[in-house]
Amino acid sequence: MIFPENILNKITLMANSPYISCKDYLVSGETFELFRHPEYEILETKPIPVNLPSYYSSEEYISHTDSKKTIIEKIYQQVKEYMLKKKLGWIKKYKKSGRILDVGAGTGDFLNTARKNGFSALGIEPNKMARFKAQSKGISLVRDYEQLEINKFDVISLWHVLEHLKDPVAEINILYNLLAEDGILIIAVPNFKSFDAIHYEEFWAAYDVPRHLFHFSQEGMKAIFLKGGFSLIETKPLLFDSYYVSLLSEKNRTGSANFLRAFKTGLRSNLKAKSSTEYSSLTYFFKKT
Repeated sequence: MIFPENILNKITLMANSPYISCKDYLVSGETFELFRHPEYEILETKPIPVNLPSYYSSEEYISHTDSKKTIIEKIYQQVKEYMLKKKLGWIKKYKKSGRILDVGAGTGDFLNTARKNGFSALGIEPNKMARFKAQSKGISLVRDYEQLEINKFDVISLWHVLEHLKDPVAEINILYNLLAEDGILIIAVPNFKSFDAIHYEEFWAAYDVPRHLFHFSQEGMKAIFLKGGFSLIETKPLLFDSYYVSLLSEKNRTGSANFLRAFKTGLRSNLKAKSSTEYSSLTYFFKKT
């Protein structure tokens, strides 16, 4: 089929147009654009700042702190305690013990729980302050893959980490080489096709630009990991994420956290996802093909 020139120009313009433009509400106030990946059902944040680590320099960046000062921090820490045991239960369905590597381990709470329940726990965390807090709990974390002294693991987990990485394809290749042949790879990421993402649009807190460099759908996750040598064996929703993300999204949109409205949106998102499976965040369980 041959299209007229004006139609071709419109198609080209649409292909080069951003999916959505979002503001950094945490640090800089700058606006970033999200573009569709040319091959996968994934969004990419552009531009990537040269000084990206500085965009994590906030006391409000919650995964690098154990603070319980604000109501949001208290909610986050309480839910985290519950989910640590839940996540470990998911893993024990496949592996009762063994070597576990947690990439982007934060302050080490997940590894601390795993260690207390029969696992040999190791972790990677680039943030120096987070590593220091983990060490105070008896968890030693290394800065990067090059510092690992062990090269095979029974379980590798990335809890809300993949979206922060500059090259997910290269990361998947590294994970493939580190995972034992019968090992389990666990990846948790936000889902930009969830109801709460669609509802809040550019205010959706899980876009979290520019710290989140990539944004994933279920189709995109399956495709990118299949190409990397992995097959999907199970998905699990992170049900609390819709409420927490909605709470932060309300703050982005209105300047204040509307707990009732956020709860209603989070609940609605989870209810809709019962039939669509498009939860706010999903945990993917992979094995080598």
